[in-house]
Amino acid sequence: MAEELWNHSSLPSFTLAGLFSHSPYGSFFFSLVLLAFGAAVFGNILLLMLIQADRRLHTPMYFFLSQLSIMDLTMTCTVVPKMAANFLSGRKFISLAGCASQIFLVVMVGGSECFLLAVMAYDRYMAVCYPLRYLVLMNWKACSFLAVASWMGGMADSVIDVGMVFSFPYCGSLEVDHFFCEVPALLRLSCADTSLFEDLIYACCVVMLLLPLGVIVASYARVLTAVMRMPSTEGKQKALTTCSSHLAVVGLYYGGAIFSYMQRASARTPVGDRATSIFYTILTPVFNPLIYSLRNREVTSALRKMQGRWGM
Repeated sequence: MAEELWNHSSLPSFTLAGLFSHSPYGSFFFSLVLLAFGAAVFGNILLLMLIQADRRLHTPMYFFLSQLSIMDLTMTCTVVPKMAANFLSGRKFISLAGCASQIFLVVMVGGSECFLLAVMAYDRYMAVCYPLRYLVLMNWKACSFLAVASWMGGMADSVIDVGMVFSFPYCGSLEVDHFFCEVPALLRLSCADTSLFEDLIYACCVVMLLLPLGVIVASYARVLTAVMRMPSTEGKQKALTTCSSHLAVVGLYYGGAIFSYMQRASARTPVGDRATSIFYTILTPVFNPLIYSLRNREVTSALRKMQGRWGM
């Protein structure tokens, strides 16, 4: 039994089951994942380039949007390249350091995005309800502070998770029934009682999801009230169009996050974890830049300007 237990110095690697190990159509689904990954990387990098190149997009809203794109890139690039390398090489191993890095980055970005979406809702509230003082209140210093605070909030959660997950002993099979290292999947392999930590994770997820969601709901309730009082139809339409893009992103992210993390450990299954993980590691990074580019005149105008500059 002692030989089956491991500590930090004796564990060489984990084995990842992969995303397609249970499907006879693995190559087809792998091609779809690579296509989605390419679209996510291209879309988010293009959005970052547009925000950087066009001075009209040098506003608080697009500054926060650039942070969202960086988070999406970090999330998908943490998960998909390793999954693809394992699938193509036939090797399913991931080192202890690689596994810890995946947990750290995924948890950090997931938590940071919760806080950032609340910040973006607050930004829309300030823009609609205090238009004359907006640029004074949401100055560069305030925006930088809110962005850094979002990143730091997610980082604090990830440091705790990584430290706790790798403090447990693991025995028997070291095959992670997932396509990347995720906390619940690793805890299933532990031969210690992890129920207390799982309850703590559940409580933290509830707080980190519901508190930002409360800020979002409160901000948009005030925004909706202010929009209804606007005398100009054009002003109402512009405000609603801008806010609807953000609400679509909020719905996309929180829909998957609530389904994934606001479940007790006893109710979670490996198949369910893989399905929801596909949603927030692969699909959300694809849809976010599409939502903001297709529904936003300023972004489409900047794109046409860039195409004209490059002679496209």
